[in-house]
Amino acid sequence: MLSDTNLHVLPPVWHDIRARSVALGFEMASDARTGALLKVLAASKPHGHLLELGTGTGLATACLLAGMDKSSRLVSVDIDARCQTVARELLGSDSRVSFELADGLQFIQSQPQQSFDLVFADAWPGKYEGVDLALSLVRRGGLFIGDDMLPQPSWPTNQEERVDSLIAYLERLDGWTTVTLCWGSGFVIAARL
Repeated sequence: MLSDTNLHVLPPVWHDIRARSVALGFEMASDARTGALLKVLAASKPHGHLLELGTGTGLATACLLAGMDKSSRLVSVDIDARCQTVARELLGSDSRVSFELADGLQFIQSQPQQSFDLVFADAWPGKYEGVDLALSLVRRGGLFIGDDMLPQPSWPTNQEERVDSLIAYLERLDGWTTVTLCWGSGFVIAARL
């Protein structure tokens, strides 16, 4: 039977991070559906080099790690030390992940082109600011993933226009194929051909 939430596929630490996120008042955390999808997409990149723009408290980070094989590596970037501390405390013992406390745009500007197999853009930088820079980091056969594409009560003014513009831009890119998914918070996924 199909599961609507996919809670059964989430790593046990996800629930601990979720509780800490609620206690912290962090309301922008990734939901269970997002985590389930990220776990599967990470698993599709054996020996992969993954990038997460927007660690938050680490809910999505935990799911990416759960899907990764032992030789894959994940770099997770956030500018908010208070939130990222939760991820560092609960996931930092995993040698496959490194946490960067940095501005996302500055970080992606400093990375070599086509150096990642998967880029998960869960923050403004890399998704609405510097999207071309983020895309330039994706290797051939790699994925660019943007979430929060479906309307949400917390959206700022003009967010729907930003989302529509991003999706339209990605769909027009030469050398890429793109799909949108009405799953979780909504996704746009682009693969470099």
